[in-house]
Parts: sequence; structure tokens; C-alpha cells
Amino acid sequence: MKGARLRVVNGEPDEVLAIRARTDREAFGILYERHVRRVYNYMYYRTGSVADAEDLTARTFFQALNNMHRYQVQGVPFSAWLFRIAHNLVANWHRDTSRHHTISTDGIVDLPTDADGPHDTAEMEEERRELHAALRRLPADRQQLLILKYVEQLSTEEIAVIMGRSEGAVKALLHRTIKSLREELSRTKRGGS
Repeated sequence: MKGARLRVVNGEPDEVLAIRARTDREAFGILYERHVRRVYNYMYYRTGSVADAEDLTARTFFQALNNMHRYQVQGVPFSAWLFRIAHNLVANWHRDTSRHHTISTDGIVDLPTDADGPHDTAEMEEERRELHAALRRLPADRQQLLILKYVEQLSTEEIAVIMGRSEGAVKALLHRTIKSLREELSRTKRGGS
């Protein structure tokens, strides 16, 4: 087919490709194809802006390409190294622009939509709004944790590398975050917000 792009399937693990990518741009291209959507989604959730997410995603891969010689296989996935670069870039972006941390929480929790009627649908939408409002009130690091865990579905080990914390600290923060969300939502339902 004229103009069609053939997608090359490569079964090599990311870590092998990352080592090859030091001298082989095609190997880096495969890594890019594998991870660009997840990195973009992460950037979008952290910035709330398509343009900024695109720019920061491009910068993430540019930095990764220029620093492949620093990547070392150390028992954690390549994606954790890549997300660590993304994390640092978005943290700098927030600091440099002095913007309020406006993070899209739309994809963190999707409530079921098997409502019986208009009243049920309206009630579910109200619950979704309350949840998103509670999520937006969380500190940026807790919002980031929820995005990495429930949107990107990264392991605790990967999140620890990205956030620069121990696995135990990530587990404790996740537990405290979920507990505080439950308490806040409970207060909201009782009318005590």
C-alpha cells in the first residue's frame, strides 16, 4: 500500500534494546514506539495541556536519547528510567512556570456506567465530580502517585524509582492517600465538607 507505514515488531526486552540504542538509532526508535503513548499520557495528566504534554514528551525522549550511555540495567525496567526523566522534566516545568498544579484526574478512576435510569446516571456523575474534586485537592506528589499506579499501572518498584523513594515509602504513601480520599469522600457524603 502506497504511503502505509509498516510497524516492525521486535520481541527484544527493553533493557536489551536500551543497550543497543547507545549506537543503534533503530533500537531507540523501537523503544520510542513502545513508550511514547504512556509518557505522553503521564505528561498530560501532570500538566492538563496537550501542547505542554507534547513538548515535555519530546523533551523526555530527546534527553533519553542523549543519555543512553548513562542507562544501566539494574533490575528495574527501562520504563522506570524513562519515567524518572519525565518526572524530573515535569517537576522543572511546574517550578519554572510557577503554575498551580492542575492535573487532569479524569482517567484515574472510572465509575461503572450500568445505571438503571436518569436518576442513577445523575447520581454517578455527582460521585465522579466529588471524587475528581477530592483528587484535585491532593498534593501534587500524591496525585502523581495515583496516576503512576492506576493510570500507567506501574509496579511499586517502578514508582519508587520514578519518585526517588523506597518501595516501603511508596506503599505507605499510597495507603495514606487512599485512606485520606475515603475519609474526605465520607465527609462530603455526610455534608461536612
